[in-house]
Amino acid sequence: MESLTSGFVKSFLLHIALGGFLFATANFEMPTPTVMQVQLNPVVEEQEEKVVSAVSVDQKLVEQKIAELKQQEDNKKRAEEKRIRDLEKRAQQARKEREAEARRIKKLEQQRLAKLEEKRKAEAQAKKAKKIEEKQRADAEKARAEKLAAEKAAKAASDKRKAEEDALRKAEIARKKREEDEKRRAEEAEKARLKALEEQLLQEQLAQEQAARNKLRKQQVMGEVEKFQALISQRIQSNLLTDEAMRGKECRVNIRLAFNGLVTSVKPLGGDKLVCDAALRAIRLADTLPVSKDKDVFEQLKNINLTIKPEL
Repeated sequence: MESLTSGFVKSFLLHIALGGFLFATANFEMPTPTVMQVQLNPVVEEQEEKVVSAVSVDQKLVEQKIAELKQQEDNKKRAEEKRIRDLEKRAQQARKEREAEARRIKKLEQQRLAKLEEKRKAEAQAKKAKKIEEKQRADAEKARAEKLAAEKAAKAASDKRKAEEDALRKAEIARKKREEDEKRRAEEAEKARLKALEEQLLQEQLAQEQAARNKLRKQQVMGEVEKFQALISQRIQSNLLTDEAMRGKECRVNIRLAFNGLVTSVKPLGGDKLVCDAALRAIRLADTLPVSKDKDVFEQLKNINLTIKPEL
């Protein structure tokens, strides 16, 4: 509190000094009357009024500043009092927490002592139970030894019986296996015979079907060949220059064709010379002749012999 009072006094004195300085400055800054002015009395009165006004304003500023400083000190005082109250509250809260912690520690200690007592009792009971368990274990070991002896004797008898049963079972298994093997070999032989027979029938059937397909294909190919032979003859006839002297005469020619119908070779095989010459000219004039895109049909057309008869 003393520091607050001292600060307030210092601040107050500082503001008084500031007010005096402002007052002196206001006096020093007043305009200096010049000698050339004629009206001296009005200027002096005006200066006096300004001085009085400045003094009055400075006094108000000082009083206002003092009031503000006092208000600030009051605020600081209230803030300090509030801080002290908060510290007292926190100290009281800390004291309550310490008391609660002491009670908790005391309760934990009581619980620890209770657990130690429970542990002591449990250890005593465990020791007693261990003695009982050891006696029971000894009795059990004795009973187990007697039981093992009885089981050993029973096992020996059982093993002997099982060995006899195993021998009989193995003999029976071997007999059944021989019978199953004989039966399986007979079934496999029958299956093989039936499969061979079935395979034979299948091959015969496939051969018949293939023969039928080949026959049908051959008929189709020959039909196409005849069709294209007629088209080729028609193309040649359209380019053939005829003469009345050719009536009733003919010429047999050999024609070789490329895959696109291009005539690669043509030669007469016999017949009327006039007709043969006209046929060769007609074929060369045609340049390409109709051919099939079917490979089998083309194979029959790429080297053909045609008989050319002028149509008169």
